[in-house]
Amino acid sequence: MTDADKEMIENITIIANRMRKKALKMALEAGKNGAHLGGGLSCIEILATLYGGIAKLDPQNPLWKGRDRILISKAHCVLAYYTALYERGFLKEEDLNNFEKNGSDMAGHPLRNLEKGIEYSGGSLGMALSVGVGMAIDAKQKKRNNKIFVLLGDGECEEGAIWEAMMSASHYKLNNLIGIIDRNHLQYDGTTEEVAGLDNFTERISSFGWDVQEVDGHNIKELWNILKNYDHKKPFMIIADTVKGKGISFMENNPKWHHSQLSLSQYEQAIKELDKENVEYAGNQ
Repeated sequence: MTDADKEMIENITIIANRMRKKALKMALEAGKNGAHLGGGLSCIEILATLYGGIAKLDPQNPLWKGRDRILISKAHCVLAYYTALYERGFLKEEDLNNFEKNGSDMAGHPLRNLEKGIEYSGGSLGMALSVGVGMAIDAKQKKRNNKIFVLLGDGECEEGAIWEAMMSASHYKLNNLIGIIDRNHLQYDGTTEEVAGLDNFTERISSFGWDVQEVDGHNIKELWNILKNYDHKKPFMIIADTVKGKGISFMENNPKWHHSQLSLSQYEQAIKELDKENVEYAGNQ
């Protein structure tokens, strides 16, 4: 690993820490509307890595045809998504402040707005991978080297459309399509294993003709190395093992925090925990 890679990983770690704090502040200010905290906090490192250095993007030219596309299929993870867009320069502070406010376009599920870097309107789970297949085919036909990244939820993979999209991606040899499954093992009604018997993702997805690799979804170094050194002849799926509500003791692996209201006292406790974790991390460097 080069010194430049190490510097990028350190910078992304700092970005992820800021994103977690901003996500909590947004959830607090959403008040009674609440927010999807659990699934937002589980994918912070994934989106920080994509927006912090992996994806080719230009906030000054958001319609640039050569840009990579990032589609958020598990669209309720906007706390991570909006803060990543903010860190990359697509959103402003006032956008984050307008989260879940009446009349704002910063809703609980993203609304397509290319000027703000939002490529896809989410809400109906299971659709974005099909859109990603279409974008990947288009890039191939036009001989562009764009990469198409699609972030999926593991519970979302109960949707049949996802597996149809996987078959199509394999059939068309879309090696410019990269899926990332946020494998936090929890959905609204319970664990993915209890609800629909979702397990053995690697074996299942491999059987659909994809290259697959498992990774610690909170380990930025692992995420960076896999994405930076991408070289596949097939569509590629990353199974990112994560913790729902990551970083906050009373949220981790707690289904209650799939969507909930955050009180001021809970917010203050969460910030204290993150500050303590950051000090401990710095002390181990």
